[in-house]
Amino acid sequence: MLDRSLDAVVELTKSGLDVRVVVVFGTHKLDTVSYLARYAETFQMVFVYQDESFEPGLDGAIRSALPMTRGPVALVLPDIVVNGAGSVGSLLAALRHTAVSGWSVVAAEERNPDTLQQMGALAVSESGGLLTVGAAADKPADPSGFNAFWGMVAVTEAEAHRLPDVVSKGVDSPLTGAVALMVEEIVNYNTNTAAG
Repeated sequence: MLDRSLDAVVELTKSGLDVRVVVVFGTHKLDTVSYLARYAETFQMVFVYQDESFEPGLDGAIRSALPMTRGPVALVLPDIVVNGAGSVGSLLAALRHTAVSGWSVVAAEERNPDTLQQMGALAVSESGGLLTVGAAADKPADPSGFNAFWGMVAVTEAEAHRLPDVVSKGVDSPLTGAVALMVEEIVNYNTNTAAG
């Protein structure tokens, strides 16, 4: 599963980009560090323990990683796999589309309210020839009005400090206004949900 989630990152290196992967982990995940050694010649890797002074969840992991990032930043989660039509090159396209609004997402259409309540839900519509995010919420209690969820997020360096807000409750999501690049399927192996 980890290899499949990194496919999009490997594609970035094939495009000629200089890629740095910041891996955030806890002390119980040292086997992950050993496993990732197979990518040592593919891209630069930096390993960071999750700072316990931050939130224990995903937003805390993102906050732990941010000081090690530079340039445009992509949030790629190890339990999320992007598949099917539109998936190859989707992360590269998302990074390129950050020039439009500072943010972009790789997303899949989803109408099942149970699935949307477990994911980063989006309301995606066409605007000016682009698909854009009109509203976003992480794991919304009321999923009505949402029609997709994100699998990867790309953001400019200038906006990267707001990346934890993508998964935080009680804050306005910075994904509103983001360009959405739709793919056929996104599988979340943590929740066993798939869209597409």
